[in-house]
Amino acid sequence: MRTMALVDPIELEIFKSIFVSIAEEMGVALCRSSFSPNIKERKDFSCAVFDGQGRTVAQGDHLPVHLGAMPLSVLSAIENVTLEPGDTVMLNDPFRGGTHLPDITLVSPVFAGKGRRPDFFVANRAHHSDVGGIFPGSMALTSEIFQEGVIIPPVKLVRRGRIDRDILGFVLANVRTPDEREGDLTAQLAANRIGGRRLLEITRKFGINKIKLYMGHLQDYSERIMRQTLRGIPDGEYGNTDFLDSDGMSRKPVKIQATIRIRESSAEVDFAGSDPQTRGSVNANFAITLSATMYVFRSIVPGDVPYNSGLIRPIRVVAPGGSVVNARWPAAVAGGNVETSQRITDVLLGALAKALPGRIPAASSGTMNNITFGGNHPATGRPFAYYETIGGGMGASPERDGLSGVHTHMTNTQNTPVEALEHVLPIRIRRYTLRKNSGGRGKFRGGDGIIREFEFLAAAQVNILSERRTFPPYGLAGGEPGKRGVNTLVSRGKARSPGAKASFPVDRGDRVVVKTPGGGGYGKARGG
Repeated sequence: MRTMALVDPIELEIFKSIFVSIAEEMGVALCRSSFSPNIKERKDFSCAVFDGQGRTVAQGDHLPVHLGAMPLSVLSAIENVTLEPGDTVMLNDPFRGGTHLPDITLVSPVFAGKGRRPDFFVANRAHHSDVGGIFPGSMALTSEIFQEGVIIPPVKLVRRGRIDRDILGFVLANVRTPDEREGDLTAQLAANRIGGRRLLEITRKFGINKIKLYMGHLQDYSERIMRQTLRGIPDGEYGNTDFLDSDGMSRKPVKIQATIRIRESSAEVDFAGSDPQTRGSVNANFAITLSATMYVFRSIVPGDVPYNSGLIRPIRVVAPGGSVVNARWPAAVAGGNVETSQRITDVLLGALAKALPGRIPAASSGTMNNITFGGNHPATGRPFAYYETIGGGMGASPERDGLSGVHTHMTNTQNTPVEALEHVLPIRIRRYTLRKNSGGRGKFRGGDGIIREFEFLAAAQVNILSERRTFPPYGLAGGEPGKRGVNTLVSRGKARSPGAKASFPVDRGDRVVVKTPGGGGYGKARGG
């Protein structure tokens, strides 16, 4: 780590803002030029800037589950592809740096000097609402990765500034909505071009050596702040265990166990004791586990600190290979990115609550409440596919009530406006409201969940991946747990529960009601 005494603090702040602004501008371009509601409206994407070694320098205010894992995608591009000016690498393989198949990452090298190796990288990751697989939406209950969609290893989508039409055509031939996929991919390309252009502009202005120097200084600064934070935690071991409801293939709960070992200015996070990888699609790869760990430790840093690769340097993550938190090929992983990442977060925060009593909030809803559906649009006769996550209640903190109806922890998306959804899809939203009194009671109450009711105006296939339908979000310090979520299918006047994880057909007029969990309460309620 470089000595910070030689760093001009004003310049450090200036360059931090410059790098973050590049990532944010990339995000704005991607959002505005994308085709799908999932990216344009929900903002299910992330953008970041990397140094020449593939280490994160700055990121936009996007999704934690994407951003902590993206450096592994950049490293995979560096290791597997010979990069030249004008190239862009595409990948989604979870076992080569990706997270799950709908998340397609584009990595572009930036050559600012005369060397043969890239000086910087820009990358973005966006969730595509269909990448093939056995059911529309590519987020079904599956037993192996081949059922989840087209697998893209690190491959050049753009060669020296020209799109490789053979590669693009191969991908589009394997998805249900090729026009939308092409539009979203070209939007991702545009975002990277803007990021690369901005890096070249600041390099010409300040010089390449200074840019590289401050990229390093920013990572060192974040490392130093993280080490200071770790010194404020008493040395010792802090363990916690929580469960996923099931893997969807059986009713058996799936255990996630972690032990955090604090020693002076470093930490080890050991997931030994977690269950083996499952047959169902709740398996997380190492990138997801690393990303969730990085998020949790960043969240306990007081104040604002640059979110870059320096944060994880003092932290060693141990995840046994072949476990649900470090699954091996060809495990199904669609739900690992969205559901298991949330449970890892809950486990780690619960462990830190033992180390830092009075500082850690109760559990939030603990699920992204994923719903996908697709079929043939009656107005056009063409296939449609849609994906969204639904918010829930935030856990109460030691100081205030939790927020209601929000996305928490590893997700940071927005809701899809009802008008946008009904405009493009044969769907009607019958109800969209807060789920009153679903937050856990306590001195401070957990936030309430959401009720979202879909009425289908055409036959479709529906897939749900959700959690906290069996094990509720925990309260802390005497606070009560939040209410568990409930999924209901209403067909021909009869209501039934399809379960927390399910794939099922619906007919015109059928309704699906998703009631999301509330957050846990904090502290004993008065009179309780």
